[in-house]
Amino acid sequence: MSLESVRAFFAEKAPDISVMESPISSATVPLAAEAYGVEPGRIAKTLSLRIGERVILIVAAGTSRMDNKKVKAQFGGKPKMLGLEEVAEITGHEVGGVCPFGLKSPLPVYCDMSLKAFDVVVPAAGSTHSAVRITPDRMAELTAAEWVDVCEHRP
Repeated sequence: MSLESVRAFFAEKAPDISVMESPISSATVPLAAEAYGVEPGRIAKTLSLRIGERVILIVAAGTSRMDNKKVKAQFGGKPKMLGLEEVAEITGHEVGGVCPFGLKSPLPVYCDMSLKAFDVVVPAAGSTHSAVRITPDRMAELTAAEWVDVCEHRP
């Protein structure tokens, strides 16, 4: 279902962007980098977090690491990663395919500044075998994301 919801999202909002599918899994940053022939930093990973009662998505460069202190300062609470079932239930996407596109219900999306190091990034597209190529600014624009600095960037 979620690959279809992502395809529908792009058909409506950005028909020039097509979903790529890989015969090999792209469920982790190293696997996705291999599947799509890019450096791991270009993989735009989506973190599903609960902060108090709120659920948010943070999209960051594949080699970056979330800084709990920065997240707490930015969002006013301690971040907790969602559990596997919760991720699928809330986003409509399976773990390894979570992305800010075609969500089951609207969620606040934040793009980490670590993405700005790249002209094009490769986020998942709703399944563990799909992705898109997109500029960080276009991704933020399409998902109404706010830019934040909550990760420690690692080359």
